[in-house]
Amino acid sequence: MSLATGAQADIQGMRHLPGGVFTMGSERFYPEEAPTRRVRVEPFWIDETPVTNAQFAAFAAATGHTTVAETAPDPADYPGMPAEMAAPASLVFQRPAGRVALSDLGQWWRFTFGANWRRPLGPGSSIEGLDDHPVVHVAYADALAYADWAGKALPSEAEWEYAARGGLDGADYAWGAELAPAGRMLANYWQGAFPSVNTLLDGWERTSPVRSYSANGFGLHDMIGNVWEWTADWYGLPSVPQKAPGACCVAPDPRGGQETHSFDPATPQVRIGRKVLKGGSHLCAPNYCQRYRPAARYPQPVDTSTCHVGFRCIIRRTGNPKDAS
Repeated sequence: MSLATGAQADIQGMRHLPGGVFTMGSERFYPEEAPTRRVRVEPFWIDETPVTNAQFAAFAAATGHTTVAETAPDPADYPGMPAEMAAPASLVFQRPAGRVALSDLGQWWRFTFGANWRRPLGPGSSIEGLDDHPVVHVAYADALAYADWAGKALPSEAEWEYAARGGLDGADYAWGAELAPAGRMLANYWQGAFPSVNTLLDGWERTSPVRSYSANGFGLHDMIGNVWEWTADWYGLPSVPQKAPGACCVAPDPRGGQETHSFDPATPQVRIGRKVLKGGSHLCAPNYCQRYRPAARYPQPVDTSTCHVGFRCIIRRTGNPKDAS
């Protein structure tokens, strides 16, 4: 795939994107993606792939970092939490044996003691042979700690979406108008009736090695599928610029938002902020969570790690990025 104008390769695994104006959001899928709006982002560097197990292992070895999933939660932070839950754990997907109601997430998610980035399926599992797979079971603080160590940052939602589009402004998918043109699998997502039937047309039950699929127009791999990716933005309704009659209104990158506005209104007693995830994962399916698209977005509590969430980093300056990862 040819690179869009202005994209440059860098020997340290990043691409320099020229920035510019693009159409953010979509009005053809989920309501939280709408309305579409014109947004401007400044030039930045971005990792070609999600951070891998090998890269995260180097960070952990250099810093001694202990992830959220490797740390027992403090009962004082979770009033009413049963005492037996105060142990290191993370969420692991387990495929049900038969058909289940799609409204019951408990049918496929298991809060698994001992699951973490080193043991992605829980005790007895390991990342042996998975060095080039995206690291998972990383909460927001873990992704931020890695980015700080690497001399980088986490992307804003707008920066991430601009990068994922690869120069295809307004397209539904990172590669064009069709999910699987001519039946070709262009990303690691779920084929079949989620969550019980996976036909594995893409060849992967869970995560896949980064670069398993062709890069987008900016030379970036795995922006869609494989793992969701953390962004720096608090979740909320899209920021839409005020448009004067007859004028074309372009908003600067609407970074930030407010933590208090990101709380889940369905559980007002839980005061845990949620950040925007982008890109979908290997668990997104045509019959459930069609979020394998640049415009898609999902709220993730900052204290929660799972087997299908990872991240990649950016640098908001010109010049060569620090060789730390």
